[in-house]
Amino acid sequence: MLAVHSLIAFLALTSCAAKLAWEDTKFLMTFGDSYSADGFNISAGVDSPVPASTWSNGPNWVQALGSTYNVNDTKVFNLASGGATIDSALVTPYLPTVLSIVDQVSQFKKFLAPKPVGAEWSSNNTLFAVWIGINDVGRSFSWTNISQPQFYRVLMNRLDTQLEELYQAGARSFLFLTVPPVERAPVFLQQGHTVVERLHSSITIYNNELRMTAEMFQGRHQDLQTVAVFDTQPLFNTLLDNSKTFGFVNSTGWCDAYQDGTPSQTTQVPPCAPVSSYFWLDSLHPLFTVHNALALSISTTLST
Repeated sequence: MLAVHSLIAFLALTSCAAKLAWEDTKFLMTFGDSYSADGFNISAGVDSPVPASTWSNGPNWVQALGSTYNVNDTKVFNLASGGATIDSALVTPYLPTVLSIVDQVSQFKKFLAPKPVGAEWSSNNTLFAVWIGINDVGRSFSWTNISQPQFYRVLMNRLDTQLEELYQAGARSFLFLTVPPVERAPVFLQQGHTVVERLHSSITIYNNELRMTAEMFQGRHQDLQTVAVFDTQPLFNTLLDNSKTFGFVNSTGWCDAYQDGTPSQTTQVPPCAPVSSYFWLDSLHPLFTVHNALALSISTTLST
């Protein structure tokens, strides 16, 4: 996977004039779904252990940022919840126990906004990262009783209320990640060309709405330090389009023996290739190798 590193400078594209550099970031607050969650439970205390329960069979992008690409001993508080949507009342998650972005922001306000011992963050040294929308789009793109563009605007309006909550609590630097090309994930590829094309179109609409939301949010608050929108699409598409070059033996399917996780990152169960050589761990979630490339690209972007 060394060839991935040569592409990072090209792929690290973002729409911000960053004032809070990664090297100056003391705290990272993350919100999102299974692409970000690691099992951390803030309700158990700011110093509660991270069980490293990811959907990537290894460190996801949040963990990689907090360890491999951590240049300033940045402390991470990961509030993401697997299966999350922006608001469960708008898009119902797969389980009622899933914490939406609304719920995650509520947790932040309860446990972290007071800046307890061990989490003495400030407006000038803390980055708030939000990666949400995979489940919102994935569960709603096929709905026929709505107009997707109008509904995604409703979703963005709801997300905007949560950004305001964070702003009122002191957040001044934000990183948003766009929805990646999950229409290329096995779960959707298996449903045929029509589904893939419809989902691709919906993701494009959603991501455009996300960019507009970030721009409007920034326009309302002149004291924001950083508002960055990191487009995940170029990285994912480049890795998928050139999968053999980057060492992926399979970029359209997965190995059943690996989908629930493996004892190590190098596990091999014949007749499958080693788990680390697959792009997808299961029908929807990319492996830690993809997350590592993403984290490197994000850290590079935030450092320039």
